[in-house]
This record gives sequence, structure tokens and C-alpha cells, in this order.
Amino acid sequence: MPGYLDVLTQKFNGAFTTSEFRDNRRVSVAADKSPDVIFGLLACLKNECGFDMLADLAGIDYLNYPGAADRFAVVYALTNTATGERVFVKAHANDPDPALPSAVPLWEGANWMEREVYDMFGVTFTGHPDLRRILMPDEFTSFPLRKDYPLRGAGERHNFVTVTRAEG
Repeated sequence: MPGYLDVLTQKFNGAFTTSEFRDNRRVSVAADKSPDVIFGLLACLKNECGFDMLADLAGIDYLNYPGAADRFAVVYALTNTATGERVFVKAHANDPDPALPSAVPLWEGANWMEREVYDMFGVTFTGHPDLRRILMPDEFTSFPLRKDYPLRGAGERHNFVTVTRAEG
């Protein structure tokens, strides 16, 4: 077992589960514990375990996924640049208002990645310095990467001005 899991177990015992897939270690926090635990867990990984780089942050919608207990997950891909170790931390959130604490105070690079997850999945990040849409127009009210979003849109296209080839 990697040393960082011992540190996490001492500080957050019972708040997470672990698994391994293709040499990638995963730490998963359920939706009922994520809002209270995830920021401290990420801070511990950064400050005490040496995971100094947030390589990626992405959202997942588990709607109708077999065996899934929670609707959304935000995955933090962390790297320890001194040792080359990687760990994937998955924080879950549920409807109606999926929310997690922002990781921007820990890694400035989380800023735009959290905005993208908010824009595509509707997961809000409390404490984010500028949480607004990054890919979709401001007046867009839906979240297009949710699995229950209709493939042909939810009718919002009628509200946008058509741009012709000559104008574009």
C-alpha cells in the first residue's frame, strides 16, 4: 500500500474507499461525505503527500450506470512530480444541486477545469473565484453533457441568432 494511503487513512478513516485499475490507484469519496471531506483530503494529498500537480479535473454523469449509487463524480488526477506517483480522486455529488468545494485555493489550474465541469454537467464549486460558463453562451440554461440532456437539444437553439456562412 502506498504511504499516502496510510496518511489518508489516519486523517480520513472511513470517509473514502480505494481501488486499483491498470496500475492506477483511485480514492473515491461518496456524495454524502464529499462536501465535508474532499477539500481536506486534496489538501492533505498536496501538502503532506507531495501530490503537487493537478494534471486534470473532469466530470462524469453516472445516470443509469449499473451499480452507481451517486449521480455525478468529479475526478481529480494528481501527480507527485518528485516520485512520479499518480492518484485519481473521485468526489461524488447528487441532484438536485450537485456541489463540491473548489480546489482553486490548492491549485490555480483548477479554475478553468471547474468552470468546464460546471458548464457541461451543472456541478457547482463553492468558493470558486469566477464560476460562470466557459463553453456555452451565458443565456444557455441546460448542461449538455448530462446523460438526460436530449440529443437534439432542449429547444434552446430557437433563442439564438442564426449565423450565416457569409457572416462567419
